[in-house]
Amino acid sequence: MSSDKNWSDDDGASSKLVRKAKESPFVPIGMAGFMGIVAYGLFKLKSRGDKKMSLHLIHMRVRAQGFVVGAMTIGVIYSMYKQYMSPENTNSDEK
Repeated sequence: MSSDKNWSDDDGASSKLVRKAKESPFVPIGMAGFMGIVAYGLFKLKSRGDKKMSLHLIHMRVRAQGFVVGAMTIGVIYSMYKQYMSPENTNSDEK
């Protein structure tokens, strides 16, 4: 049955993650940065001084989201460069 083929897991989860990371390397970088910023923000939660907890959490969320958006933007620019402006593609277009 063809629908059973969709459910079979020939690739493991780790090999899928490695394959996706090779296709778009800035996604795992964004995920790791997000987790790092959140971990650092939670670590610094005790030493926030007299700043309200909600304000600390909002700033932490904005920094983490900014890192992810930056990584995605750099990834899009990199893929556009690779697709349209890389020397490999410009030489093949001239033939």
